[in-house]
Amino acid sequence: MNDSHADNSKKEPNFYDSAMSEAERLLLPQARKVEGLDEEIALLRVKLATVLAEHPEDTELVLKSVGVLTRVIATRYRLSQKAEQDLYQSVLGVLRGIGGAMFPEGFGDSGER
Repeated sequence: MNDSHADNSKKEPNFYDSAMSEAERLLLPQARKVEGLDEEIALLRVKLATVLAEHPEDTELVLKSVGVLTRVIATRYRLSQKAEQDLYQSVLGVLRGIGGAMFPEGFGDSGER
């Protein structure tokens, strides 16, 4: 096996280097080893919980966060468009129930996609 390719890939700048911080560049090799979307789904769930805890009144941000999470889950499980929409509406229903009890004026019926 020729190791010269591995040596070259360490020395050549990545196409996105200028857009990444030094910390992000250091994490890139580890990120390349992750397979599937399970880590991303978990991270999005944590971020959604953070949004709900820190900005419960920001309905638009909550809805965008739910939308992104729903699309990634749909991709992960290869859901049909209808199943994705059903999942989105189910998650919104739960959030409206919880959010409506905690912050009634922030959780109306604005979650249609």
